[in-house]
Amino acid sequence: MDIVQKIEILSDAAKYDVSCSSSGSKRETPPGGIGNGAMSGICHTWSADGRCVSLLKILMTNICIYDCAYCYNRRSNDIKRAIFTPKEIAELTVEFYKRNYIEGLFLSSGVVRSPDYTMELMLKTAELLRNRYHYGGYLHMKVIPGASEELIKKVAALADRVSANIELPTEGSLKTLAPEKDRKKIDKSFMVVDELNKILSRKNSTSTQLIIGATEENDKTIITLAEGYYSKKLLSRVYYSAYIPVNTNLPVKISEPPLLREHRLYQADFLLRFYKFKSYELFNKRENLDEILDPKLRWALDNMDMFPVDLNKADYNNLIRIPGIGPKSAKKILEARKYGYIDWVHLKKLGIPLKKAQYFIILNGKVAKKTPLELVEREIMKFYQEHSPIYKLFGAD
Repeated sequence: MDIVQKIEILSDAAKYDVSCSSSGSKRETPPGGIGNGAMSGICHTWSADGRCVSLLKILMTNICIYDCAYCYNRRSNDIKRAIFTPKEIAELTVEFYKRNYIEGLFLSSGVVRSPDYTMELMLKTAELLRNRYHYGGYLHMKVIPGASEELIKKVAALADRVSANIELPTEGSLKTLAPEKDRKKIDKSFMVVDELNKILSRKNSTSTQLIIGATEENDKTIITLAEGYYSKKLLSRVYYSAYIPVNTNLPVKISEPPLLREHRLYQADFLLRFYKFKSYELFNKRENLDEILDPKLRWALDNMDMFPVDLNKADYNNLIRIPGIGPKSAKKILEARKYGYIDWVHLKKLGIPLKKAQYFIILNGKVAKKTPLELVEREIMKFYQEHSPIYKLFGAD
């Protein structure tokens, strides 16, 4: 099999893994080397500074000893198989980088022979890139749960970001659909990387993926799980992947990926990470997120006793809980307040969006809208317009 055939097979096989955005790392170009790990994202994803950038996203191999029911690359599937050598991956990365095709590498893999054997292949690839080719660009490596601590630490030390996929929300679901995998081994890999980060005094940059819709867990279970990893500082990011029905032998039968549910989970996750919400606040009256209303608006409507908020008196934490006002707008408001009381005219000059916020705020004793009923009706109408048959034909956001 030539290199082009391997690329076709193993780049296509990698598309199911979504946990590959930038870690925001910074790595200088080594003397005589190429590339640098600037604060940027990869794989046609959005970076922290708003840019869309690219990577070579590929598997070392789609050969796998596991037979996970949800996985396209499971050993029992009759598909074309291929495997790269570490040298082939390293040369591809360097040559693609020189041609400005990519800004980094995301390397994952099926488990061939054993976790240790696969991890050794990944390590050899990283060592070739960093030591032989003096590649200083972005490098995201998948660590293989069950591999030795020594191998995981060596790979993590060379990478800008590492990830290991939890795959399913509960240990019971994992045992049902992937009985050969062990949640304890997955968690152990996170702890090994965390230990290394503390030794190296560097920021944690570990991510994972959760498959959504392949099993029956509710949204509360999923978000609470993510919150637990965030609170322990074992993960910097959880990615949610709407299950693509590539296999048919699952307990939950779905005809298409639950993309809207995935979107709502990302919104709830952002509330945890950037808005200081707790999972129990989002699920106080329900176990699943509202499909029609975004989680922040739904929470506000459930807690109208906390509104309206006086923009001239509220602190930062209360400002960012107002629907329509995020961290940037809240900081603008706080800065403007240093020079005196702000009014509705000031908000417009500051570029503060009032489409949602006007129903939940008060300025100088005046409320713009007395009830959010009009907003709710508008959101419901918007939802049904977006989910018309033609919308479904072209897919979700």
